[in-house]
Amino acid sequence: MAKKKPSKKSVSAKSITPAESQPSTPKLPPELEKKLQGLKTKLDDFKAKLLEKFGDYIIGITLLPPEKPKDDKEKQDPEKISLLVVVDDTTSQKMTKDELYQKFSSIVKKTAEDVDKNIDPQSILLTDLWQNCYDGKFDLNRLISLGAPIHDTGMMAAIKIAEIHKSMVIKKFEKYIMSYVLAGSLTQGRATPTSDIDVWIVIDDTDVKKMTRTELKDKLRAIIIGMGVEAGEITGIKNKLNIQVYILTDFWDSLKEANPIIFTLLRDGVPFYDRGIFMPWKQLLRMGRIKPSREAIDLFMSTGEQSISRVKLRLKDMGMEDTYYAILTPSQAALMLYGLPPPTPRETPEVMEEIFVKKEKMLEKEYVEILRKNVDLRKKIEHGEKKELSGTELDEYVNNAEKYLKRIRELFTSIEEMHNEKSILYLYDEIMTIIRDVLKMEGIERAQDEELIKLFEDELISTGKIPARLLRDLNEIVEAKSRHDQKKLSKADIEKARKGSSGLIKFMIEYLQRKRGKELERAKIRVKHGEKYGEVVLLDKVAFVIHDIDAKDQRIEKGKINADGSLGSLTESSIEDYEKELAKAQFPPRVFIKDAIFEDLKNIFGRDVEVLLHY
Repeated sequence: MAKKKPSKKSVSAKSITPAESQPSTPKLPPELEKKLQGLKTKLDDFKAKLLEKFGDYIIGITLLPPEKPKDDKEKQDPEKISLLVVVDDTTSQKMTKDELYQKFSSIVKKTAEDVDKNIDPQSILLTDLWQNCYDGKFDLNRLISLGAPIHDTGMMAAIKIAEIHKSMVIKKFEKYIMSYVLAGSLTQGRATPTSDIDVWIVIDDTDVKKMTRTELKDKLRAIIIGMGVEAGEITGIKNKLNIQVYILTDFWDSLKEANPIIFTLLRDGVPFYDRGIFMPWKQLLRMGRIKPSREAIDLFMSTGEQSISRVKLRLKDMGMEDTYYAILTPSQAALMLYGLPPPTPRETPEVMEEIFVKKEKMLEKEYVEILRKNVDLRKKIEHGEKKELSGTELDEYVNNAEKYLKRIRELFTSIEEMHNEKSILYLYDEIMTIIRDVLKMEGIERAQDEELIKLFEDELISTGKIPARLLRDLNEIVEAKSRHDQKKLSKADIEKARKGSSGLIKFMIEYLQRKRGKELERAKIRVKHGEKYGEVVLLDKVAFVIHDIDAKDQRIEKGKINADGSLGSLTESSIEDYEKELAKAQFPPRVFIKDAIFEDLKNIFGRDVEVLLHY
């Protein structure tokens, strides 16, 4: 291991104040605080010598709490100074982990003895610390959270605050928490004393009945973030604790869509708590079993490359089959990327010519002729019209196939660029439609495109209903649309607009759902009859009756709302009919219930029916 100069960012024992060295309680144990102050000179000496030998490889040195005796007979040594030294071994290539650990730990022990024989240092490699977490062993994390750091490049503080925050979250919401994961620069080997501390929490929403998934996420997220602030106050750690809360269903959707953020989390994240969700997914990613999207198109394209290789190895045996599929399947892939279903082999040349030669003018006719000639030759061989294929002919088909594949790769790029430009228009229209829907719910019925941004800022951003950062995302999409109209749209403009649009669209849709959900709650009468819970939903002119809201196969009826507030005759309905009526319903700001409906409730649910208030 090469020596480095001590890092300028190291934290000395001088800088540790009681507020900064607090673990999971407002104060250090008196004996530990007294020991820390009394041993300051020795600890500074030990730290200085260790950093002189290893430099920035030392991630952290922390004073551990006194060890408890293993049994009643063993006495606690009051002079013993327990330390933990963590070293970064992620870049070590000159020796094995065991060799590195043995060499490192022996030097640490020797250095400690030279300073004070009562110093008892434990050494651990960073990869072993993370491996403990992968194996579900968190005892060392807990000790770090209770310790007092005398040197820290950022990792000790991250583990301390994350471990304490995790304990608070698990204690409060253990039923819902699936995984608590440390992520970001800390787990990627880029930690500094001022690094943000990124943690991800996955919440189980698969058994939610009394509220929507969005409500569950919002409620738990607010409390969990509040706990993060409290953990910072308890520990005195000033680094920002970035808390990302995912509900399990959203996490799974992002995983299926190959979201790069989720892939990075699985690849680099370190679980501080896991109920069997994070680690299996992490292992599947390592095994290559979680693949990115567009698999079908990539499979078609890769078939051509693989086929050309086989042609060169087996020209006489399978050359004709391979050259045929080598250009056919990428042709079908190009049509799929364009937006069409793959045609039959016989139809493919005609469709390629119609779309890419005549309509889009993106491909030269000579390449379609190569494809057509290949398809015709195979047909002649299948029908026995051509008995054999000469080596000269085979060489021609192989050369044409390579030429064709090179041109098809260029065609793929052109199709993607065309889709990118169109996608900006679709994205712009989608955003404007959603904003109109939100403004409509706020009482603004009509607005032109040029007015929407101003209304968005005045009615939603300025009032605090929507975060100000989303205005920047909206402006980037509008700017991309403007550059498209000016024919100045670049790939960077497209990526920038797409990056901001996903968060904007998701937040606006969730805002609509929450707003709509609150309006719907005003129109509901929830009742209890026996051991079951039912609902009556009063819409404009019709009411829906759900007899058991917890039933797997719900029985739904509907009836007309009479002028006196009573319900007309009920008929069988369905969840599809119910959702269709909800979509077009206009909810009034207030819903009044007349006396007549209470008799209807007794007739529907029984005489012992109870109406629930503020559920």
